[in-house]
Amino acid sequence: MFKLASGFARSRGGSMMPLFLVSLMPLIAAVGFSVDYTGAVQTRSNQQQALDAAILTITTMDTTSTLPQRQTMLQDSFIANGGQGTATLTSFVAGTTATATTARATASFAMPTVFMTIARIDTVPIAVASAVSKPPALVAANFKVTGVSGYWNKKMTLYGTQFGATTAKPLMTIDYVYGKTGDPKGYGTTTTSILTTDSTGKTVTTVAQTQVCKLAGS
Repeated sequence: MFKLASGFARSRGGSMMPLFLVSLMPLIAAVGFSVDYTGAVQTRSNQQQALDAAILTITTMDTTSTLPQRQTMLQDSFIANGGQGTATLTSFVAGTTATATTARATASFAMPTVFMTIARIDTVPIAVASAVSKPPALVAANFKVTGVSGYWNKKMTLYGTQFGATTAKPLMTIDYVYGKTGDPKGYGTTTTSILTTDSTGKTVTTVAQTQVCKLAGS
């Protein structure tokens, strides 16, 4: 046995190619792992952007939408924005006129590897999370008439969509009546009224401001 070993050590024959290929294996594995790692980082970034866009989408849905409906919209929007795997809505609280709308979601995806399969690592788990808080929408506005003039009567109606509604309705009227004073500019009375609806569905008009324009000293 000793003679065989010493003879092998002194031998100058044979091929170096197998030994060279074996020595390259760790280098190839290291380069391959870095490629898969870079791919995982990019995939995670894409997943995060897709989930962020999807969770913003569900906050614009009608306030009467159910959680299953929001979950479906979340998944559809997630895929439409380039996401892969499954997006899950973990919590959702619909806002009111005084509180914000809040939502939380997660997404997971098993990214297939290319070079890491050498080490029997076929997939890499990619997980991201997102949260959003949407402040209450504008629910009140103040209007103050500072001056109206003209020789013709006129009436303007302000329409708006109230919180939770889908159809615009009249919210306020500004009614101007010419005073027939014979002045060179035309002065009159302006009445600003707020329109509301009572329990029977009848429109209730409440005067909020009355302004009389006239010549100084008259």
